[in-house]
Amino acid sequence: MKQPTVNNYEKWCQEWQERFLTLDQNILLRKLPELTIEGDYLILFYFHQKYGIHRTTGQIICMEHQKPLSTYTRLNIYTLLWYCQESACFQHNWMPFKNLKDASPFGPAFQKTILDVFSSTFSGHMQELTHAMEQLGAQKLPHSDAGYQLNAFSCIPMRFLFWDGDDEFPAQSNILFDKSATDFIHVESLVTIADEALTRIAELAGIPIKGKTFS
Repeated sequence: MKQPTVNNYEKWCQEWQERFLTLDQNILLRKLPELTIEGDYLILFYFHQKYGIHRTTGQIICMEHQKPLSTYTRLNIYTLLWYCQESACFQHNWMPFKNLKDASPFGPAFQKTILDVFSSTFSGHMQELTHAMEQLGAQKLPHSDAGYQLNAFSCIPMRFLFWDGDDEFPAQSNILFDKSATDFIHVESLVTIADEALTRIAELAGIPIKGKTFS
């Protein structure tokens, strides 16, 4: 998976902003019930933070702070709005990323830049992982040593499973998606969503990322 330059990402954001303006917003509101209207903005939540998409300019802002948004955040919001299918609905069928529709070509990159990094970063840091997940409003799961369900978007929940290492075995992890995830967004966007999740979790945990991430 070749990574574009920063300039290319910015160019893509501009192109997606223009694409957004071609969408029928009434249809969007029907396809994505999590979308609401507040004044001039369409509102949604992404990893427990409130974002607004200006209805006439397409500009995306965070409604909770004035910090610049990453290109990943903007692209993931735009691609959700663009790719969401009319028939998309949660299927209660959890699976690893590599088993999702059309995901297999990106499976090795997901393992190396997401799962391996997740395992390495939080090895020996379960307490910090738990604290970060609680800060993000994640739901505790009875799976693995530290399992949590966290919403990227309301329509795209993710299950983070973590097994800490010991003297014999290294830490291991997995991230599960509902089968419907690729009905809501392009499969490649799920890689950047997972990347952003790791970044946010590590920041809240107060520990540095270990390993080479997608970004």
